[in-house]
Amino acid sequence: MKTADFNKDPNGLLPAIVQDVNTLKVLMLGYMNQEALEKTQSSGKVTFFSRSKQRLWTKGEESGHFLNFKSVKVDCDKDALLVFAVPVGPTCHTGADTCWEEENVSEFSFIDDLEKVIENRKNQRQKGSYVSSLFDKGVDKIAQKVGEEAVETVIEAIADREELFMEEASDLFFHYLILLKSKGKSLKDIGAVLEKRKG
Repeated sequence: MKTADFNKDPNGLLPAIVQDVNTLKVLMLGYMNQEALEKTQSSGKVTFFSRSKQRLWTKGEESGHFLNFKSVKVDCDKDALLVFAVPVGPTCHTGADTCWEEENVSEFSFIDDLEKVIENRKNQRQKGSYVSSLFDKGVDKIAQKVGEEAVETVIEAIADREELFMEEASDLFFHYLILLKSKGKSLKDIGAVLEKRKG
């Protein structure tokens, strides 16, 4: 990793853009000096140099809305930082998720929520739940359902019945998520495999 050049600024401060590592939403912009970056990395809490207070300032030190540090990148000129973090609560002092008044959700937040529901039904079986009943029957039954839905999706695709195709494709995707969870995996794991293949 490149090393940030804090000497590029007369005050030793570089802009630090904070991005949610999960949703990839930009949360805020602050400034870091060498000490702030080192404290961020050692403490696991994103820390800036406050230009108004003229001291180190850990985001959330008063509100409890910390930014849990994950990683940092340095730009090509070594004079800007991209910090990846997980926010605890809203990031902006106004109470908004981000300093741009955007909701901090990913494009596929519904799918993220769906995966969480499936995980919950796996870990805490609920009477009357279709998903829990599939987990009770085991991976063989779940895999069989994926196969059935795949065949039905193919049939509707060939028949060129768009509405039915979309219904079957949705059923296939839903059961595929259940199959992944039954194997202890998620779409992120699939994404990681595909990412390796793109080279």
